[in-house]
Amino acid sequence: MTHCFFSFTETRNRCYRSAFTGLGLRSTITDLKDGTVMHCWAPKARTQTKPNLLLIHGFGVNALWQWGNFVRHVAPLFNVYVPDLVFFGGSYTTRPERGERFQAECVMRVMEANGVRRVSLVGLSYGGFVAYCMAAMERETVVVERVVVCGSGVCMEERDVKEGLFPVTDLDEAASILVPQTPNKLKELLGYAFFKPTLFTWLPSCILLDFIETMCREYEQEKRELIKALVKDRKLSDISRISQPTLIIWGEHDQVFPLELGHRLKRHLGDNAQLVVIKKAGHAFGVEKASEFFSILKSYLLDFQLPSDL
Repeated sequence: MTHCFFSFTETRNRCYRSAFTGLGLRSTITDLKDGTVMHCWAPKARTQTKPNLLLIHGFGVNALWQWGNFVRHVAPLFNVYVPDLVFFGGSYTTRPERGERFQAECVMRVMEANGVRRVSLVGLSYGGFVAYCMAAMERETVVVERVVVCGSGVCMEERDVKEGLFPVTDLDEAASILVPQTPNKLKELLGYAFFKPTLFTWLPSCILLDFIETMCREYEQEKRELIKALVKDRKLSDISRISQPTLIIWGEHDQVFPLELGHRLKRHLGDNAQLVVIKKAGHAFGVEKASEFFSILKSYLLDFQLPSDL
């Protein structure tokens, strides 16, 4: 087996941490006093004239990695909050709950602890489930103003898995890809996530193993349970219709959550939602089409419209 002499993943982590700090964010820990501890990047000093923005990451990596290259675009424009969800990065719990509602509750309590009264949400993939759940909560303390759901199968049903909507029809198999423990499984995940995964085929096993050791070994079982809880008994008829203006962004060739689920969510929310499809992009459109993604978000969250060239 090939071994690397230094951790590429840890080095990248340090770079991201340094970048976040340089952008005026600080690492915070909130003890929810119920066995749950939440880590969140928050502004060192909140600017009253800026709107608040909460970025919620998806599966695979911690918040630093998923938002690392994006935060520099939004930090000058918003008071940015970037939490690690439970069992990712620096957040964990001893409680038994695994549903997205529990994640939403935890993030909401972090916002309350930070004194955030109004906020817009952007949720990537699994983070979109959490963002949607937060938007559905009726809270006087924190008002959710606008919601952006990115490639997130909020409107999927349990039967979709068995009926072949997804490339994988077995939940255990899906979990083994989403929480990869071998270089081959990680390559499989990258293959599903990117429109052009060939970019990653040259990566040596030692780099992939290093990533797995740093990002995927801890809380492996708990993360598998999060995936199963997401799907179990899920029915469209049980999913509330949120009232906030909602933007749905999807990659045209998404294989993790097929585009049909974006159209389904748009139908579910009706005139309250807009769907934007990013061409020639997969599930990881935030990486593949980073500038397009940012320009869509900026127009929607600051100008309350979409770029005219879409």
